Amino acid sequence: MDLFFTMLVPLTIASIALYAAGRGVDVYSALVQGAGSGLETLVKIIPALVGLMTAVYMLRASGALELLAGALAPALDRLGLPSELLPLMLVRPISGSAALGVGAELISTYGPDSDLGRTAAVMLGSTETTFYTIAVYFGAVGITKTRYAVPAALCADLTGFLAAAWAVRICFGSGI
Repeated sequence: MDLFFTMLVPLTIASIALYAAGRGVDVYSALVQGAGSGLETLVKIIPALVGLMTAVYMLRASGALELLAGALAPALDRLGLPSELLPLMLVRPISGSAALGVGAELISTYGPDSDLGRTAAVMLGSTETTFYTIAVYFGAVGITKTRYAVPAALCADLTGFLAAAWAVRICFGSGI
């Protein structure tokens, strides 16, 4: 069974290539053309990604993230979210790598089996790096006005954070 799962992706790729060759498609040319299109997309989105990553590192280094977390702590305590999770909730929509760093810090501080550690892990798995995703997808197709996409995505992130705390509370009977 392990061999099957190990070979699943290569077999899928080989099956698609064989099917395309059977239909008369020049598979190598299609691959090269797709790779070229991917590089064109990469060139289009790099400026947005560089700006986004620079902003994230500046916020973390300046301490502004901690100040914002302190200001929002009372409101989230009313919703049943501990203030210790605030840095994770603030960073997650901006940067996945920064969120993983904050999550790892929470888990190492409070333990992986603690309520906070479990909630942090579920939050990381149930939310998206909203601004990164919007920068990549909207930048790839040249959309400059996101309209309602950002507020809707941030509402979805907040819902994911609340649902993560709720799910940990229900599944593990925790006190969060």
